[in-house]
Amino acid sequence: MGERRASAKLHRGGRHRRLFASTAALAAAGAMSLAAPAFADEGGVSFWVSGIYASLAAVPLQPGWTVNETYYHWQGQAGADVAAAREVTIGRFNPSVTLNLSGNLNALADIVFGTAIYTFEQPVLGGQAAVGLLAAYGRTDATVNATITGTVAGFPFGPFTRQDFGEAVGFGDLYPQATLRWNQGVNNYMLYVTGDIPVGLYNSSDLANIGIGHGAIDAGGAYTYFNPETGHEFSVTGGLTYNFINPSTQYQNGIDAHIDWGASQFLTKQFQIGAVGYIYQQLTCDSGSGDKVGCFESRVLGIGPQVGFIFPIETPFGIKQAYLNIRGYGEFDHQNRAQGFDTWVSLTISNPTPAPPMPPLIHK
Repeated sequence: MGERRASAKLHRGGRHRRLFASTAALAAAGAMSLAAPAFADEGGVSFWVSGIYASLAAVPLQPGWTVNETYYHWQGQAGADVAAAREVTIGRFNPSVTLNLSGNLNALADIVFGTAIYTFEQPVLGGQAAVGLLAAYGRTDATVNATITGTVAGFPFGPFTRQDFGEAVGFGDLYPQATLRWNQGVNNYMLYVTGDIPVGLYNSSDLANIGIGHGAIDAGGAYTYFNPETGHEFSVTGGLTYNFINPSTQYQNGIDAHIDWGASQFLTKQFQIGAVGYIYQQLTCDSGSGDKVGCFESRVLGIGPQVGFIFPIETPFGIKQAYLNIRGYGEFDHQNRAQGFDTWVSLTISNPTPAPPMPPLIHK
């Protein structure tokens, strides 16, 4: 009888670990979603959007298809440096004219992302390989309020006020991605590569866009500590972005570095709480014949809370497992970039963890 109880206890423990692993896989799949334009680099727009990755970024996924839908909202404000750079970049002012601009740029983005990820069952280099593609649709707008003074040929002019408004609604660029993951007990490792295919709504003379107008490639890695027995978790993801030149403006963003992190505690097998944050720092100056604003290196930091829920969901393809993650960031310490608040609501659906066979009962 004692052995029977021991076998049952071990079986429950295995189910406990497998359910946590399934939760982790769903969260990791949700974290793979790339995001919409943020404000940095050329006229305040970069490829990488901080907050893409959070908790459980490096844990293995379930083999087969995983789909993710994410609603992303960002709203914030930039000072005169970004406002002036944006106005010069889109051709509203001639940079040969000496001018001083005081004011601000207000902007927001409401984007829905759809991601499809396929995870291979056969190992690749001893790890788990996955490929995916993200598409985006949404709305962005930006408003510049400025008071301008300056000189032309030595003669002063101004001050006068000016307001520019731009709005864009449509599809964004396409973002292919690939990952390779390894698991060693509570330690998980991941390498990724992603990029931008510039096919989204973009006009170099518009104040607001959905696409960024140029290609980019980003690569990096992640580490996750995850202990299913205690529910403790910590993840960090870092990478570098190389930006290709914008053919419409002949402007090339510098190399960007970014770190996303998340820490959480599973209070139950289905409920998670924690904190998230990010660091974004441009490492090299912008360049190109179209760069009329100088180096324009940007930086921003963000931090905030997160919650996660796991639950079964019925689909036309049978019962699947769903993971809902809600997180938000307050930004600070910005430079040559807008800062504000961003919110992520992400729903990920994947194959459920296969039910383990019952262990044989030992009779005495």
